[in-house]
Amino acid sequence: MTADQDRTEPEQSSGPDGEIHRSGFVALVGRPNVGKSTLTNALVGEKVAITSSKPQTTRRAIRGIVTQDDAQIILVDTPGVHRPRTLLGERLNDLVRETLGEVDVVGFCLPADQKIGPGDRFIAEDLVEMRTGRRGPKVVAIVTKTDLVGRDVLAEHLMSVDQLMGFDEIVPISAKKNDQIDVLLGVISSQLPVGPQLYPDDQLTEESRDDRISELIREAALEGVRDELPHSIAVIVEEVVEVDPDGDAFTPVEPGTGRLVVRATLFVERDSQKGIIIGKGGSRLKDVGSRARSEINQLLGRKVHLDLRIKVAKDWQRDPKQLGRLGF
Repeated sequence: MTADQDRTEPEQSSGPDGEIHRSGFVALVGRPNVGKSTLTNALVGEKVAITSSKPQTTRRAIRGIVTQDDAQIILVDTPGVHRPRTLLGERLNDLVRETLGEVDVVGFCLPADQKIGPGDRFIAEDLVEMRTGRRGPKVVAIVTKTDLVGRDVLAEHLMSVDQLMGFDEIVPISAKKNDQIDVLLGVISSQLPVGPQLYPDDQLTEESRDDRISELIREAALEGVRDELPHSIAVIVEEVVEVDPDGDAFTPVEPGTGRLVVRATLFVERDSQKGIIIGKGGSRLKDVGSRARSEINQLLGRKVHLDLRIKVAKDWQRDPKQLGRLGF
């Protein structure tokens, strides 16, 4: 199911109690590191998007699915809009603009602890232009990180947000404290078009298992590295295979009868970056593996053996062929 896929909407779509049912796609946008991924996870109620204090953590339009009795919200957590310095940066910005043209509602995230800046105005201008002369998406301002400021600062920030553009709604929230999340869900649901449920009740994301594993590994690798390194890290899951725990580590066995092995490759752009990831005596790589393995165990519901390899893909952020190979 895609956001731009044609769907025939009935004049009325009813929930289990005969009430009107709404469904649609919602994009969360904003500058890098404004809390979009944390908010996505809070709305879904489970970790479907990785989080980090490093910018450019999100690189794909990750979908989280929220199913309620009277509505189904398909969340699209987009990369942060930024001034691109590489081909990868340009493609991420293009992904955001493409996504915005396909959704029913845009949640514009504006952190309460940061004043509105040029990046916010740039996004607002794009949204205003999208809604000029044609039917554009509804736009809800989501003031994030309210737990970091006092009431007076929040009140002043809300007034500044109100002046930024003509929002359909403005909702202050704290994803970290789970404050006003239910209110935000209600507001978003009310802005969606009438329509049937699009995904099964128990489906929380459209991300594949391997994509979620690769993102968890990248999240672990982002912890504690230098500011310039996060942009250079990419991860590919080579295989997830069940092997004989007492025999050859490469001999597959029947599912559920052996040891689950995840083999993945972590790519960087230079040999010096490879050294940073590995660390002295392999200590850094061991820490990355331990952090990632804990999250992967939780995702898969069983213990795994994580086999991580590090490779150099020189200047991959600027190389169209390598970007394609790495999924961009």
